[in-house]
Amino acid sequence: MVNVFDEFESRGMVYDATEDLRQLFTSEKVTAYIGFDPSAASLHVGNLLTIMGLVHLQRYGHTPIAVAGGGTGLIGDPSGKSQERRLLSKEEVQANVEGIKEQLRRFLDFETKTNPAILVNNADWLTTISLTDFLRDVGKHFTVNAMIAKESVKRRLEQEGISFTEFSYILLQSFDYLFLYEKYHCTLQMGGSDQWGNITAGVNLIRRVHGVKVHGLVFPLLTTASGTKFGKSESGAVWLDAELTSPYRFYQYWINTEDKDVVTCLKRFTLLSAQEIKDLADSVATEPEKRNTQRKLAREVTRAVHGEEALEKAEQASRVLFGEEVRSLNLPEVLDIFADVPSVELEKPLFSGNGVTLVDLVTFAGLAQSKSEARRLIQSGGIYLNNIRSTDSKNTVSLASAIEGRAIILRKGPKEYRLVKVAES
Repeated sequence: MVNVFDEFESRGMVYDATEDLRQLFTSEKVTAYIGFDPSAASLHVGNLLTIMGLVHLQRYGHTPIAVAGGGTGLIGDPSGKSQERRLLSKEEVQANVEGIKEQLRRFLDFETKTNPAILVNNADWLTTISLTDFLRDVGKHFTVNAMIAKESVKRRLEQEGISFTEFSYILLQSFDYLFLYEKYHCTLQMGGSDQWGNITAGVNLIRRVHGVKVHGLVFPLLTTASGTKFGKSESGAVWLDAELTSPYRFYQYWINTEDKDVVTCLKRFTLLSAQEIKDLADSVATEPEKRNTQRKLAREVTRAVHGEEALEKAEQASRVLFGEEVRSLNLPEVLDIFADVPSVELEKPLFSGNGVTLVDLVTFAGLAQSKSEARRLIQSGGIYLNNIRSTDSKNTVSLASAIEGRAIILRKGPKEYRLVKVAES
């Protein structure tokens, strides 16, 4: 019988795991947790792999616990960091935790009667235990020698050093595991491969305190086939919060996935079956120019993160770049879609009354070097105003043509765009 460990393996999600974990999944219902770092206001696409780990776990009848790191976030995990993190205030961490909770609720079912997901904040126990109790009950089980040997600590010691604050992080995460074992009988901690040292430390702590065997599983850290860090775009991280990365840009990130990476992404970030993924992989091999596989990936992930309505708007916005009319889009959407397009800002009085001639506008926007060239382009059908072909060189453009009175889209030929911004005053 296929269990969730087999599912993880088939999707390339297992980097390392403790011994006998596969057997544990076949013999009992497992409660497992993953911690989420609230160092930013939103999770990003790099977090999607661990989120999907909890999703698969719940689909197979096990109980997932999502831990928002309101307590550990006050300290900062040194794993994968070359220098000390900036300490956030309690208010900043709490605000970030609330945002993360909302994002996790889109993926996990907290209402089902069989195996509801559990959402907790480790500030509830980490900020209430006294320092002396913590050192007596947790610290005594750790040797400084073993802590220094951890890769994340060793690397920092070889560079600029590490504060006692971050040095102690491993004890806090281990205590999380102990607390969740005692309260929820949680016997598995999962995370990215950079968390292996922290996870095994928690495994050892529970063994020493209770004399029982618990487990750990880590997923591979994500890189593209070209070796770059996954989840980064030209403008920075790709966030799950629509205010930080719009659904359109989120959708475009996945549309632009390279052929070498797209099948791996389908396995790790969607719930498509093995047969569906195989069919899409065949499409990449036989007709890559159609990018059907990228579109399917973008649809599945955007729908999961932002919902059906946002997906439809993102697809509509994407079609605008290929010539669909812009009249149904609002100003923020237009500015987002055409943010990377060359732009020019013109004074508002220029568009008053009957407005500016299209010939002048095309010239001002830099789509033609002279008025005579602009006139020829218009008359030959090569100029589009808000993606509608305009062939009359005597046409004028007024504020009525501007989206919300602020933006006009000009296009020459199939895809050379200019964004004309109307100055507010």
